[in-house]
Amino acid sequence: MSLTKSDRRQRIKFRIRKTISGYATKPRLSVFRSNKEIYAQLIDDVNGVTLLAASSREKEIGKGTNVEIANAVGKLVAEKALKAGIDAVTFDRGGYLYHGRIKSLAEGARAAGLKF
Repeated sequence: MSLTKSDRRQRIKFRIRKTISGYATKPRLSVFRSNKEIYAQLIDDVNGVTLLAASSREKEIGKGTNVEIANAVGKLVAEKALKAGIDAVTFDRGGYLYHGRIKSLAEGARAAGLKF
């Protein structure tokens, strides 16, 4: 039995989520990547609440390559988090490999002052 690409990602995602969870003081930075866009949100899993979100669809994000846009989204989510008084997060790559756009988003968030 061979798994489809999305089934494989779901398995990895669930395996990651067994160990990672977010709290109000240290939320989970969850990343979703589609073919066109990239989305990031800070989630408090204890209360089941999304604290804030950023995506490549927002007006503040300019044009560029997908990796540059992901980096800008990382910086934007970090700026929003620091404004909200959150300086540390747990990174959830959502079953994606840590390279390319996912890595760029993480590096952008770290560069803007978010700790994880």
